[in-house]
Amino acid sequence: MRDMTDFFADTYALLEIIGGNPHYQKFLSCRLVTSQYNLIELYYALLRDYGENIAKKYYQVYKHFLIQVTDSAIQVGMEFKLEHKKEKLSYVDCLGYALAVELGMKFLTGDMKFESKQYVEFVK
Repeated sequence: MRDMTDFFADTYALLEIIGGNPHYQKFLSCRLVTSQYNLIELYYALLRDYGENIAKKYYQVYKHFLIQVTDSAIQVGMEFKLEHKKEKLSYVDCLGYALAVELGMKFLTGDMKFESKQYVEFVK
């Protein structure tokens, strides 16, 4: 298991970090990882809200934070999604959560649907 100063940052967390949310400042000194799927969501959100230059800039930054999606995380993530189907969690979030747990990291997010879940570092 890894040190809990390592975090899996979901798209919400990455957007808050980029946006300068002071509550996320302390995570800049931690090791952050994310998945290619979160990077896709991040690129789209930045492209939509800030334009191509900003989207490309942060794509280049966060592509270095990528970890490999494992077969077991896909399976566990989709089982988690099914278990919590009434909450309508996203596929990407469930996969990220499963990766975080598999790697012994906390899942860093501000998504209210994850606030009370185990292995989550919830920050607004």
